[in-house]
Amino acid sequence: MTDLRVKIADIEFKNPLVAASGTFGFGKEYEEYYDISKLGGVSTKGLTLNPKDGNEGIRLFETPSGLMNSIGLENPGIQAFIDKELDFLLSKDLITLVNIGGNNIEDYLEAVRLISETEAQMIELNISCPNVKSGGMAFGIKTCVAKDVVKKVRDITDKPLIVKLSPNANDIVEMAKACEEVGADALSLVNTFNAMAIDIDRRKTIFNNKTAGLSGPAIKPIALRMTYEVAKAVNIPVIGMGGIRNYTDVIEFIMAGASAVQVGTMNFTEPMIMANMVEDLEKYMNDNKIESFEEIRGII
Repeated sequence: MTDLRVKIADIEFKNPLVAASGTFGFGKEYEEYYDISKLGGVSTKGLTLNPKDGNEGIRLFETPSGLMNSIGLENPGIQAFIDKELDFLLSKDLITLVNIGGNNIEDYLEAVRLISETEAQMIELNISCPNVKSGGMAFGIKTCVAKDVVKKVRDITDKPLIVKLSPNANDIVEMAKACEEVGADALSLVNTFNAMAIDIDRRKTIFNNKTAGLSGPAIKPIALRMTYEVAKAVNIPVIGMGGIRNYTDVIEFIMAGASAVQVGTMNFTEPMIMANMVEDLEKYMNDNKIESFEEIRGII
């Protein structure tokens, strides 16, 4: 019998499919389409210590084979999530990854402290947030800055810690190795690529912030290459993501070394897509007489 289970930091997922942060809310919206317990896990909408209104102006813009977003981490804040949303996710037969961001280290630490007192199974640390104390450069761009925040978070929580890497880092392999060195239990990659779109009639950029994050199928070949490079360089599990739209993409990421994958943008296109992927994965494994993902993981 085919076994779709995977393990990350001693946490067992029933299958390798995790809904990506920012594309699945807190799960309730998709529960209207299917039982989200079919999934291996859900990464929550990005949460900060305090509520955030997000960015003004256009927030989503479609591109050929992709989607640009400038949401600005709109969220209710970590305490509101704990009070109003977490119990729903914990009631489901899946793993909850609480995605946490912040604009300074103090906010990261307090948010992590609060979530560490709950039953949430894992923390996913979003280091693509701008560091307001360093001129707005994201924590995940320079290795030394990322290493500092990851180490400080590691020191205050016993929960399994996944660090979500930015493809805009100076050197993503160096970044991955540094995060492993200071205690990350796993890595997830990639976050969105910094990109731009222009309205030629208005003679202005589409987004108020000028640039925005690009996701979707257009980035998949680059994300796959980065996942491969990082998986070869570290000894901790890697969760791959970036433009995954069907079961064959999932298999590619696993063959490149990923232990699990996250599916994001395609949830907007087809709300049932992840439920369908679970079935397609099982059929592929059975048809090819593959008993577990260990047989094909990292074979490239």
